[in-house]
Amino acid sequence: MTDESAPTRVLLADDHTLVRRGVRLILDGEPDLTVVAEAGDGAEAVDRARAGDIDLAVLDVAMPRMTGLQAARELSRRLPGLRILILTMYDNEQYFFEALKAGAGGYVLKSVADRDLVEACRAAVRDEPFIYPGAERALVRSYLERLHRGGDVDGLPDRPITEREEEILKLVAEGHTSKEIGTLLFISAKTVERHRANLLQKLGMRDRLELTRYAIRAGLIDP
Repeated sequence: MTDESAPTRVLLADDHTLVRRGVRLILDGEPDLTVVAEAGDGAEAVDRARAGDIDLAVLDVAMPRMTGLQAARELSRRLPGLRILILTMYDNEQYFFEALKAGAGGYVLKSVADRDLVEACRAAVRDEPFIYPGAERALVRSYLERLHRGGDVDGLPDRPITEREEEILKLVAEGHTSKEIGTLLFISAKTVERHRANLLQKLGMRDRLELTRYAIRAGLIDP
Protein backbone atom coordinates (compact mmCIF):
# COMPACT_ATOMS: atom_id res chain seq x y z
CA MET A 1 0.00 0.00 0.00
CA THR A 2 1.26 3.45 -0.81
CA ASP A 3 -0.32 5.13 2.23
CA GLU A 4 -0.08 3.20 5.49
CA SER A 5 -2.80 5.36 7.08
CA ALA A 6 -5.31 4.51 4.36
CA PRO A 7 -7.70 1.58 4.87
CA THR A 8 -6.77 -1.79 3.38
CA ARG A 9 -8.69 -2.16 0.10
CA VAL A 10 -10.44 -5.54 0.03
CA LEU A 11 -11.80 -7.63 -2.83
CA LEU A 12 -14.51 -10.02 -1.62
CA ALA A 13 -15.29 -13.07 -3.77
CA ASP A 14 -18.18 -15.45 -2.99
CA ASP A 15 -20.94 -16.76 -5.23
CA HIS A 16 -23.60 -16.20 -2.55
CA THR A 17 -24.81 -12.59 -2.41
CA LEU A 18 -26.04 -12.91 1.18
CA VAL A 19 -22.64 -14.18 2.35
CA ARG A 20 -20.88 -11.29 0.62
CA ARG A 21 -23.30 -8.86 2.22
CA GLY A 22 -22.69 -10.27 5.70
CA VAL A 23 -18.91 -10.35 5.32
CA ARG A 24 -18.93 -6.82 3.89
CA LEU A 25 -20.78 -5.57 6.98
CA ILE A 26 -18.09 -7.09 9.20
CA LEU A 27 -15.18 -5.59 7.23
CA ASP A 28 -16.69 -2.19 6.49
CA GLY A 29 -17.38 -1.79 10.20
CA GLU A 30 -13.62 -1.50 10.80
CA PRO A 31 -11.80 1.81 10.22
CA ASP A 32 -8.73 0.14 8.69
CA LEU A 33 -10.61 -2.11 6.22
CA THR A 34 -12.86 -1.26 3.28
CA VAL A 35 -14.45 -3.52 0.67
CA VAL A 36 -13.88 -1.80 -2.69
CA ALA A 37 -14.87 -4.66 -5.02
CA GLU A 38 -16.93 -7.86 -5.09
CA ALA A 39 -16.90 -10.91 -7.37
CA GLY A 40 -19.30 -13.81 -7.82
CA ASP A 41 -16.74 -16.38 -9.02
CA GLY A 42 -13.00 -17.00 -9.11
CA ALA A 43 -12.48 -15.86 -12.70
CA GLU A 44 -14.23 -12.56 -12.00
CA ALA A 45 -12.09 -12.15 -8.87
CA VAL A 46 -8.89 -12.57 -10.89
CA ASP A 47 -10.05 -10.03 -13.48
CA ARG A 48 -11.05 -7.52 -10.81
CA ALA A 49 -7.81 -7.89 -8.85
CA ARG A 50 -5.72 -7.47 -11.99
CA ALA A 51 -7.55 -4.21 -12.68
CA GLY A 52 -5.67 -2.77 -9.68
CA ASP A 53 -6.43 -0.87 -6.47
CA ILE A 54 -6.72 -4.07 -4.37
CA ASP A 55 -4.53 -4.82 -1.34
CA LEU A 56 -6.23 -7.99 -0.07
CA ALA A 57 -8.38 -10.65 -1.76
CA VAL A 58 -10.78 -12.67 0.40
CA LEU A 59 -11.79 -15.74 -1.62
CA ASP A 60 -14.43 -18.42 -1.02
CA VAL A 61 -13.30 -21.97 -1.86
CA ALA A 62 -16.24 -23.34 -3.89
CA MET A 63 -17.23 -20.91 -6.66
CA PRO A 64 -18.36 -21.36 -10.29
CA ARG A 65 -15.90 -21.33 -13.23
CA MET A 66 -12.84 -21.05 -11.00
CA THR A 67 -12.53 -22.00 -7.32
CA GLY A 68 -10.99 -19.74 -4.72
CA LEU A 69 -7.92 -21.98 -4.59
CA GLN A 70 -7.51 -21.81 -8.37
CA ALA A 71 -7.95 -18.04 -8.26
CA ALA A 72 -5.40 -17.79 -5.44
CA ARG A 73 -2.83 -19.71 -7.50
CA GLU A 74 -3.46 -17.45 -10.49
CA LEU A 75 -3.27 -14.26 -8.42
CA SER A 76 -0.10 -15.40 -6.64
CA ARG A 77 1.57 -15.85 -10.02
CA ARG A 78 0.33 -12.61 -11.56
CA LEU A 79 0.24 -10.31 -8.50
CA PRO A 80 2.87 -11.51 -6.01
CA GLY A 81 2.35 -8.44 -3.81
CA LEU A 82 -1.36 -9.11 -3.30
CA ARG A 83 -2.36 -10.57 0.07
CA ILE A 84 -4.82 -13.47 -0.07
CA LEU A 85 -7.19 -15.04 2.48
CA ILE A 86 -9.37 -18.10 1.97
CA LEU A 87 -12.83 -17.89 3.55
CA THR A 88 -14.61 -21.22 3.64
CA MET A 89 -17.30 -23.36 5.20
CA TYR A 90 -14.97 -26.39 4.96
CA ASP A 91 -13.04 -27.31 8.10
CA ASN A 92 -10.86 -29.57 6.00
CA GLU A 93 -7.13 -30.24 6.34
CA GLN A 94 -6.54 -30.84 2.63
CA TYR A 95 -8.16 -27.52 1.66
CA PHE A 96 -6.05 -25.80 4.28
CA PHE A 97 -2.84 -27.26 2.88
CA GLU A 98 -3.96 -26.42 -0.67
CA ALA A 99 -4.59 -22.83 0.44
CA LEU A 100 -1.02 -22.57 1.74
CA LYS A 101 0.32 -24.00 -1.51
CA ALA A 102 -1.81 -21.58 -3.50
CA GLY A 103 -0.23 -18.59 -1.78
CA ALA A 104 -2.89 -17.70 0.77
CA GLY A 105 -1.72 -16.16 4.02
CA GLY A 106 -4.71 -17.35 6.02
CA TYR A 107 -7.67 -19.73 6.16
CA VAL A 108 -10.83 -18.53 7.90
CA LEU A 109 -13.94 -20.58 8.60
CA LYS A 110 -17.26 -18.90 7.74
CA SER A 111 -18.77 -20.27 10.93
CA VAL A 112 -16.49 -18.02 13.01
CA ALA A 113 -15.90 -15.23 10.48
CA ASP A 114 -17.42 -12.66 12.85
CA ARG A 115 -14.71 -13.59 15.36
CA ASP A 116 -11.67 -14.32 13.17
CA LEU A 117 -11.95 -12.51 9.84
CA VAL A 118 -10.92 -9.02 10.91
CA GLU A 119 -7.92 -10.39 12.79
CA ALA A 120 -6.99 -12.53 9.76
CA CYS A 121 -7.18 -9.50 7.43
CA ARG A 122 -4.91 -7.47 9.68
CA ALA A 123 -2.45 -10.36 9.97
CA ALA A 124 -2.36 -10.70 6.17
CA VAL A 125 -1.58 -7.00 5.77
CA ARG A 126 1.34 -7.46 8.20
CA ASP A 127 2.48 -10.46 6.11
CA GLU A 128 1.80 -12.75 9.06
CA PRO A 129 0.01 -16.10 8.61
CA PHE A 130 -3.40 -16.63 10.18
CA ILE A 131 -4.05 -20.22 11.19
CA TYR A 132 -7.19 -21.33 13.00
CA PRO A 133 -6.71 -23.74 15.96
CA GLY A 134 -7.84 -26.91 14.14
CA ALA A 135 -5.39 -26.24 11.33
CA GLU A 136 -2.51 -25.95 13.80
CA ARG A 137 -3.21 -29.54 14.89
CA ALA A 138 -3.34 -30.60 11.23
CA LEU A 139 0.06 -29.03 10.55
CA VAL A 140 1.64 -30.80 13.52
CA ARG A 141 0.02 -34.13 12.62
CA SER A 142 1.16 -33.88 8.99
CA TYR A 143 4.69 -33.01 10.08
CA LEU A 144 4.88 -35.98 12.47
CA GLU A 145 3.45 -38.41 9.89
CA ARG A 146 6.01 -37.35 7.29
CA LEU A 147 8.78 -37.52 9.87
CA HIS A 148 7.82 -41.09 10.83
CA ARG A 149 7.73 -42.11 7.16
CA GLY A 150 11.15 -40.59 6.61
CA GLY A 151 9.73 -38.24 3.99
CA ASP A 152 10.32 -34.59 3.18
CA VAL A 153 9.15 -32.84 6.34
CA ASP A 154 9.47 -29.45 4.69
CA GLY A 155 6.87 -30.23 2.04
CA LEU A 156 3.09 -30.30 2.08
CA PRO A 157 0.84 -33.21 1.05
CA ASP A 158 0.95 -33.99 -2.65
CA ARG A 159 -2.00 -33.11 -4.88
CA PRO A 160 -3.62 -36.14 -6.54
CA ILE A 161 -4.22 -34.28 -9.83
CA THR A 162 -2.51 -31.44 -11.69
CA GLU A 163 -3.79 -27.85 -11.71
CA ARG A 164 -4.96 -28.21 -15.33
CA GLU A 165 -6.75 -31.48 -14.53
CA GLU A 166 -8.43 -29.78 -11.58
CA GLU A 167 -9.65 -26.96 -13.83
CA ILE A 168 -11.09 -29.46 -16.30
CA LEU A 169 -12.61 -31.65 -13.56
CA LYS A 170 -14.46 -28.66 -12.12
CA LEU A 171 -15.86 -27.61 -15.51
CA VAL A 172 -16.86 -31.20 -16.39
CA ALA A 173 -18.67 -31.48 -13.05
CA GLU A 174 -20.46 -28.20 -13.77
CA GLY A 175 -21.86 -29.79 -16.95
CA HIS A 176 -19.76 -28.07 -19.63
CA THR A 177 -19.03 -29.94 -22.88
CA SER A 178 -15.49 -30.58 -24.06
CA LYS A 179 -15.93 -27.87 -26.70
CA GLU A 180 -17.12 -25.35 -24.08
CA ILE A 181 -14.25 -26.26 -21.75
CA GLY A 182 -11.77 -25.86 -24.59
CA THR A 183 -13.12 -22.40 -25.32
CA LEU A 184 -12.94 -21.36 -21.66
CA LEU A 185 -9.37 -22.65 -21.22
CA PHE A 186 -8.08 -21.76 -24.71
CA ILE A 187 -7.24 -25.36 -25.62
CA SER A 188 -8.69 -27.77 -28.17
CA ALA A 189 -11.64 -30.06 -27.42
CA LYS A 190 -9.32 -32.97 -28.23
CA THR A 191 -6.90 -31.86 -25.51
CA VAL A 192 -9.82 -31.61 -23.07
CA GLU A 193 -10.86 -35.19 -23.94
CA ARG A 194 -7.32 -36.39 -23.30
CA HIS A 195 -7.20 -34.71 -19.89
CA ARG A 196 -10.64 -36.13 -19.10
CA ALA A 197 -9.47 -39.65 -19.96
CA ASN A 198 -6.39 -39.15 -17.78
CA LEU A 199 -8.59 -38.02 -14.90
CA LEU A 200 -10.79 -41.10 -15.13
CA GLN A 201 -7.77 -43.38 -15.20
CA LYS A 202 -5.86 -41.57 -12.45
CA LEU A 203 -8.85 -41.43 -10.09
CA GLY A 204 -10.11 -44.92 -10.97
CA MET A 205 -13.48 -43.66 -12.15
CA ARG A 206 -15.79 -44.55 -15.04
CA ASP A 207 -17.96 -41.58 -15.96
CA ARG A 208 -18.92 -37.94 -15.44
CA LEU A 209 -21.20 -38.78 -12.51
CA GLU A 210 -18.32 -40.23 -10.52
CA LEU A 211 -16.13 -37.26 -11.47
CA THR A 212 -18.87 -34.93 -10.23
CA ARG A 213 -19.07 -36.73 -6.89
CA TYR A 214 -15.30 -36.46 -6.55
CA ALA A 215 -15.46 -32.73 -7.40
CA ILE A 216 -18.04 -32.21 -4.64
CA ARG A 217 -15.89 -34.07 -2.09
CA ALA A 218 -12.86 -32.04 -3.19
CA GLY A 219 -14.72 -28.78 -2.67
CA LEU A 220 -14.50 -27.77 -6.33
CA ILE A 221 -18.28 -27.37 -6.61
CA ASP A 222 -21.15 -27.07 -4.15
CA PRO A 223 -23.35 -30.17 -3.68
